[in-house]
Amino acid sequence: MKRTYQPNNHRRSKKMGFLARIKSGVVARRRRKGRKVLSR
Repeated sequence: MKRTYQPNNHRRSKKMGFLARIKSGVVARRRRKGRKVLSR
């Protein structure tokens, strides 16, 4: 039986990576708030 989670790093970085966060405005929001660490 095949397990449900088949990780794909390229798709993951497209959805949850740093550049995706910049596009969605998450990074900008955190920068405005004055966060030391913007993303991990």
